[in-house]
Amino acid sequence: MDVASIRLTELSACAGCAAKLGAAELASVMARVSPATDDRVLVGYGTSDDAGVYLLRDDLAIVQTVDFFTPIVDDPFDFGRIAATNALSDVYAMGGSPCSALNIVAFPEDLDLAILARILEGGASVARSAHVAILGGHTIKDAEPKYGMAVTGVIDPKRIVTNAAARPGDLLVLTKPLGTGILTTALKRRAIPAHGLDEAVAMMTTLNDAASQAMLAAGALAATDITGFGLLGHGGGMARASGVRLVIDSHAVPFMANVLDLIEAGVVPGGTRHNAETHAVFTEFADSVAPAVRLGLSDAQTSGGLLIGIASDRIDALSRELALRDVAFAVVGEVVAGEGVLVR
Repeated sequence: MDVASIRLTELSACAGCAAKLGAAELASVMARVSPATDDRVLVGYGTSDDAGVYLLRDDLAIVQTVDFFTPIVDDPFDFGRIAATNALSDVYAMGGSPCSALNIVAFPEDLDLAILARILEGGASVARSAHVAILGGHTIKDAEPKYGMAVTGVIDPKRIVTNAAARPGDLLVLTKPLGTGILTTALKRRAIPAHGLDEAVAMMTTLNDAASQAMLAAGALAATDITGFGLLGHGGGMARASGVRLVIDSHAVPFMANVLDLIEAGVVPGGTRHNAETHAVFTEFADSVAPAVRLGLSDAQTSGGLLIGIASDRIDALSRELALRDVAFAVVGEVVAGEGVLVR
């Protein structure tokens, strides 16, 4: 078998974080599950945050998360890098530092094991750059290849950043442009050349460690990372958890090159359309917001950036800290009293 000829994205129905179970469906299931009652659980699943936090002692807690998905690109090494970067992101979103990980693998019996080796090598390369030790993992046989990590990190219990801490008057800062779902779907449908995915791959393999360090240095209290439920989905989660309303300035939201044109041409993954239907329940759009932008704000991202809520008098400090670490960012809105999301 010619390994180079295998298109991993053709082996799965959904790609990347678009493979997530829908937010509404997941919520209906979790409503039937009793939450943990241990007082040492500082952040559980009740607020749909990025990771769980468990207190070990007064000055130390652990952050735990797990994330895995089907191939979003065809190159096995890049798939491994993207999946690992995405898994680590949840710890960074909480203000923690990842320290160890376990690989999670599902792999077809009839697929060349050299492909799996390259996937794991990609994940290992990201772990090394993040100073994360891979301690082992688990594999199962599956018709669809899947890869990801269960990650453990450490955090100061007094400096946890959560999606439940946004307050009226905060400004909203986004650290990566949107469009990975659109662009990867475009490549799968052969609507763009291979190099048309370069920007997306670069974004999906960029760790959110520097953005996390910057938000901690600036004193931010609220954040979430933007993945499978899109900007509106994760922003809506922040609004619910915090008991506030998010106002998004549509013209300020950055998109990767060609994304809006591709949406207008009908190149939209099913996960993004499903997101948009779910988001319509809690999102209000100004009439002037273009249809392509509306869909783009719901695009299912993989390994997206951080959405940070920070007090308006700390925005200059955050801007400085992000610039010092060469993190691109955009101020995309604000937090006000109320509920849901308004896109103006």
